Amino acid sequence: MDFDTKKLFRAAERGRYAIGQFNASTADQIRAIMRVAIELRTPVIIGTSEGECKFIGARQAVKLCEAYEEAGISVILNADHTYKDVKEIKNLDTIRALLDAGYNSIHFDGSVLSFEENVKWTKQVVAMCKEKDPGISVEGELGFLPGVSQISKEKVEIKPEYLTDPAQALAFVEATGIDRLAVSVGNSHGISFQEDRLDIERIAAIKKAIGGRAVLVLHGGSGIPSDQIQAAITQGVRKININTELRVAFHDALTATLIGSGETTPYKFLPPAMDAVASVVEGKIKLFGSGGAAL
Repeated sequence: MDFDTKKLFRAAERGRYAIGQFNASTADQIRAIMRVAIELRTPVIIGTSEGECKFIGARQAVKLCEAYEEAGISVILNADHTYKDVKEIKNLDTIRALLDAGYNSIHFDGSVLSFEENVKWTKQVVAMCKEKDPGISVEGELGFLPGVSQISKEKVEIKPEYLTDPAQALAFVEATGIDRLAVSVGNSHGISFQEDRLDIERIAAIKKAIGGRAVLVLHGGSGIPSDQIQAAITQGVRKININTELRVAFHDALTATLIGSGETTPYKFLPPAMDAVASVVEGKIKLFGSGGAAL
């Protein structure tokens, strides 16, 4: 995966579309995502959280993505929310290992730290990645996103202090040198039983503040109504993360197949689950507007 990831986002900015990040923890899920990306000729981001990476294996994830290079599709492999419990961070060995494995994108989430500590550690991550390869894309995070990547039966509370301040966003981007900025604008992780209401005006203000210094990223894209996603893209969001909807689609289709048929052969009971994941990915790529933008 030897290419300049920043080039993909520059193209997205020119084309005013968003590139989707789709998280995966199995080869079957990656295969389903890539099938759609190839069909729609779109660049794509495969994301692995710490848990997903541990399950599938860092080097294995890299090799699975590299297997699709001959299709002419740019694949970013992003380490999502690196350092889950960032309060206990003592060194950056985890990120160093991911870079050595071949990841071409790193998301360091220091959002639970103070602004000063977040800047300190994010800046170190940027320096480490750029030393490894200037083309590696680094994502920082400012503002807190509540929730977890699952369906919640309760309303997720989004407090005013969680939201990203536009002026602080500019200071953060300039101090750290990140390529991408994940923000809190009314979004949350997972799917809850309320329609997330994105603060579109805040997105516009953040974009105006940071300009072209960093790519604007929306985490927690699962479950957000399409009109809000489109409005966010219009105001400058160029990367959108989808995870929970993929997990639910895979789980529900696999459960229905196993219970309904009693099938024991993996290559027979897995395809419906893969098709369900592919269906979600196809819908999101078309919503994000990145189809046909393969570089």
